[in-house]
Amino acid sequence: MRNAEVGTRNSRVRPGAAKPALMFRVPRSAFAACLFFSACTPVTTRPDFRPDPRAPAVILNARPERVTAELANLVAAESLEVARFNVRDGYVETAWYDTEARRTRHHERDIANFAVTVKIRFWADPYVPGQTRITAEPVYRPRYDPSRPERDLEVILSREQAGYKIADKLVAKLKERFGVPRAAQ
Repeated sequence: MRNAEVGTRNSRVRPGAAKPALMFRVPRSAFAACLFFSACTPVTTRPDFRPDPRAPAVILNARPERVTAELANLVAAESLEVARFNVRDGYVETAWYDTEARRTRHHERDIANFAVTVKIRFWADPYVPGQTRITAEPVYRPRYDPSRPERDLEVILSREQAGYKIADKLVAKLKERFGVPRAAQ
């Protein structure tokens, strides 16, 4: 029997032979397969880099998905704008925020004072089942250099700076909301 759709043979053709019970179909192109694989390929919004080891981290009594969703709400409540956010990846990043003017800066040309303009990144990573390790990384750029990647110019804020205090306040609200395990206290 001949499959007329694509011109492949399912079985041998013999006079008087019974039709096969199951016929297979060969797709004409690989478009369907490419579409299937692209739909199954995970897409991440996390940056290629890991958090700075000097960035403060806290263990919380909640799954990363819950912590990430709550964190995005808290960031918006603090008048910060969320630039990147993905619950599945456990990642939240704010836009550049001027702590003196209390305004979000969308472009480098809008930033008047690099020392007080900060960006806060949060990583919510699974720790043990039911717990999350949240890392808060408040950074600023001492200067603007378009020839270098943004990450290379960033410096973690000191505890006395306003951006660090904002990140610390957000983490404190997360601790209050979800609690901290006894072993981490």
